[in-house]
Amino acid sequence: MTAYDVKFCKQGNMVYISHLDLMTLFRRAIRRADLPFVLSSGFTPRVKISMPKALKLGKRSDSEGMQFRLTERRDPYELTELLNLELPHGIRISEISEKKEEGAKK
Repeated sequence: MTAYDVKFCKQGNMVYISHLDLMTLFRRAIRRADLPFVLSSGFTPRVKISMPKALKLGKRSDSEGMQFRLTERRDPYELTELLNLELPHGIRISEISEKKEEGAKK
């Protein structure tokens, strides 16, 4: 399992999308890009993503953060290209980097 940190911008009409809708938007983009995503456990499994900070409705941002996990390792540049193709105008990923796992063996 590989974790990725994502930096994205939220501009234009997309500033009016709520935090929960933004999470749904990214889950759908990951599914549409046909990535080997990790599902949450429970009765209704979902693509496992995390957005630690919610941006206020109507606020523009050039550097928001998100994390997600894939079952296999992928090139961050390739992930950026695939996901940007699936995201609507106003939401753009600027950078994806492989997250350093805490406590990982060297």
